[in-house]
Amino acid sequence: MAGRRRGVYVSMKQPARTDPLPDHDGPWSVPPTPPNPATPRHRNLRGLILWLALLGAGAAAYVALRLLFPGQLSTMDQADALRLLGLLALVSSGLVFARRIRLGEAARNAAIWVGLAAVLLVGYSFRAELTQAYARVRGELIPAYAVRTTDRSMMITASDDGGFYVMGQVNGAAVKFAIDTGANGVLLSPADAARVGIDVDSLKFASPTETANGVGYLAPVTLPTLNVGDMKLANVPAAVNKAPMSTSLLGMAFLRRLDSFEVRGDQLTLKWKG
Repeated sequence: MAGRRRGVYVSMKQPARTDPLPDHDGPWSVPPTPPNPATPRHRNLRGLILWLALLGAGAAAYVALRLLFPGQLSTMDQADALRLLGLLALVSSGLVFARRIRLGEAARNAAIWVGLAAVLLVGYSFRAELTQAYARVRGELIPAYAVRTTDRSMMITASDDGGFYVMGQVNGAAVKFAIDTGANGVLLSPADAARVGIDVDSLKFASPTETANGVGYLAPVTLPTLNVGDMKLANVPAAVNKAPMSTSLLGMAFLRRLDSFEVRGDQLTLKWKG
């Protein structure tokens, strides 16, 4: 139409840049990572030094043992020590190729292992005393377990009811006995007799005996083995009670085999001959 003015349009679009911004320019750019001063060569050198120091400590310990105990290490002991040193070198050789070694953490771990080794060494050196201490503690907590006092004596602690009970073995099976001076011999309950391998149903209960509950009937048997603590007996005459019993009994026939038995307070000491 006449008189209509044509507007002039100006494009505000800027031409695209063809050159990329460099990585080190601009407010959002990430600075380059500085080079690690600990190069692989330096790390390997540190590991090698630590490995050699560990081997030197092992060799020094071996030499110290030879100097402290001259003439005590046999040829076999020396060969074993050298084999252990070689095993240490093989196991610790990974230190040479370790990527990162933290000396503080490594020293702490080494101290822990040395402490454990020292505890094991002390425990092995005093194994006899520790075994005796364990037996004593077990005897106090569980009075039926006898405590060895000498090669041919043992001690039994009284139970809460004042009686003396002891764990024994008949034909290899564990049996709890009550030590009863009023009983004549070794008397097994039917349950214990069956558990040690005796055929209770085939026994003939023809021997009457007087008990606190009246007349009871017994069946004689022979026990191939009877162990009470360190005391070991063979071919022991015994009997099986027909009626159920709360526990089996060790009577005078067993006590006469002893050299002596003595009660002091709540402790019973049994001694026997060789």
